[in-house]
Amino acid sequence: MSNLHQLIYALSDALDLVGVDDVNHGKRVAYMALECAKVLRMEPKRRVDLFHASLLHDCGVSSTRIHDKLVFTFDWEGAEDHCIRGYQMLNRSHKLRHLSNIILYHHTHYEMLEALGVDAETALLANLIFMVDRVDALNAQFRKAEPDISPLSIGEKVREEVSSCAGTFFDPRLVEVYLEASSKEGFWFTLDQEPLHRYLIAYLEGLVAENVDMSELHEVAEMFALFVDAKSPYTADHSYDVAKLSRFIAKRMELSPDICSKIEVAGLLHDLGKLRIPDELLDKEAALTPGEFDTIKVHAYETNQILSQIKGLEDIALWASQHHEQLNGKGYPYHAVGVEMPLPSRIIAVADIFQALAQHRPYRKGMKPMDIYQILAGKVDQGSLDAEVVEVVKENLQECWELAVANSFNTTMMR
Repeated sequence: MSNLHQLIYALSDALDLVGVDDVNHGKRVAYMALECAKVLRMEPKRRVDLFHASLLHDCGVSSTRIHDKLVFTFDWEGAEDHCIRGYQMLNRSHKLRHLSNIILYHHTHYEMLEALGVDAETALLANLIFMVDRVDALNAQFRKAEPDISPLSIGEKVREEVSSCAGTFFDPRLVEVYLEASSKEGFWFTLDQEPLHRYLIAYLEGLVAENVDMSELHEVAEMFALFVDAKSPYTADHSYDVAKLSRFIAKRMELSPDICSKIEVAGLLHDLGKLRIPDELLDKEAALTPGEFDTIKVHAYETNQILSQIKGLEDIALWASQHHEQLNGKGYPYHAVGVEMPLPSRIIAVADIFQALAQHRPYRKGMKPMDIYQILAGKVDQGSLDAEVVEVVKENLQECWELAVANSFNTTMMR
């Protein structure tokens, strides 16, 4: 069991990584929304929904290019595209789908909400998130234009811009609420990383825990796998296929149903840290330079940083973050050796390589089953992969290959 509030907060770190150099956007939006909720005297349950929706509001954005546009452009045609994608993703989770309409309308102008027939509660929460989301964007824009300007001077500029949008972009009532909340110096000082973290942790600790069972966890993990895999067209469905292949191998090795389910979740979440990698590196068709490869290496570390925050997911965090480790200690990011890699980690490491080799990439075509096995066998000889896991792959080679490419292209192509 894990706590839903803690799960969403930790996974929001993954969403924030998309900014690469401008992180914590979702957390700043959540903080400002909660401060406005205080002025509104919003009842606790709606405040929790606002908190969750604020943290997840950009779950339709996995591209650093789109993220930069969100931050440095106040409004543009097509802004609703990521809202629609976020809506579709949240609807995949029974635990989170009640937030989907808030996400769908969080870039809709106030003057359009009534015309679209959006119910009053959804309209209020969506427009509030839209408003403080644009506050954070304006804040970034003014800081970029005037690096030496003080937070309070920026605050005054932002307040003027928001006031000018009352009745068009934003509900006039919400603008008044925001102006009251942001009139205090502390409002702007808390946007810095450390006070922001303390504020949100204190809020989290005050919430009554809401447990998430394994089936609900799987739905949330699948949602985030789609988010990660959408970052590059060349790795579409990678996490999903690695998860299915990992579970298949685990079942063939007669691991318990509970362990098999946890391995599948770890497979779904193993590449969370890739969200911090700039799009141009993941999409690069030429070989990576040593420096670029060092940048890629950070993703497994980031996966561990995100998942290790969630109580109850300690095993999943370890297994997911070890998918580039090798038994001989030559992997990364921790150079785990032998027994430091439990069997689930070894399974995911094999499944990750198998799926990557089977999938088309910008620099090569997907490989045939026997060719993949030969590479895996070579890595066993080098002491990097587990011999028993690779033997199970060999015994079920065609089934493994079909699982690895199930969502990539027609499996009859390479039989």
